[in-house]
Amino acid sequence: MSVEDRYFDGLFSGNDDPWAFRQRWYEQRKRAITLAALPRPHYRAIFEPGCANGELSAELASRCSRLLCCDTAAAAVKLAQTRLSLFEHVEVRQNRLPGHWPEEKFDLIVFSEIGYYLDREDLTEVIRHIGNSLTADGQLLACHWRPPIEGCPLNARQVHDQIHEQLALPRLVLHQEADFILEVWSREPRSVAALEGLR
Repeated sequence: MSVEDRYFDGLFSGNDDPWAFRQRWYEQRKRAITLAALPRPHYRAIFEPGCANGELSAELASRCSRLLCCDTAAAAVKLAQTRLSLFEHVEVRQNRLPGHWPEEKFDLIVFSEIGYYLDREDLTEVIRHIGNSLTADGQLLACHWRPPIEGCPLNARQVHDQIHEQLALPRLVLHQEADFILEVWSREPRSVAALEGLR
């Protein structure tokens, strides 16, 4: 069973940064690695489900012409809307996955730190949505904490293995540490160097 909304509501109850995104060097560094792993300097449209309070979203906003973010927790949505209010090309919605998936197409979907909160059935549905939502040259970045999380149906390895098998797209990036794994899959299989004529 996927983790229920009340879990996330509880995290944000009286706490505007429950994972200490702003304070922890671990989180600051991971955001920098996430942004550096993106194969393109700019995207037409990015979708970031599970945006929490919008810290990564604010960085993604400078890399695209349109950014759609969502979170299941009402408090998180309000925090993200405040954090991103200076960006006219950013929209934040309250959506729970997989049921409330946008109908738009995106050339980048950032699926960060939420896959293990879903059970296998819901994750299967989310990956199906991802496949249907990517443009002809679209990319997916997934990043997840590797140690087990109490109460979560899946772990990072299970999430990434299922994405790789079900999405069946070329993998451009694989970055793995003791703490987290980050991967990028793309419908455009050429590397950054190949696209710039270096090889």
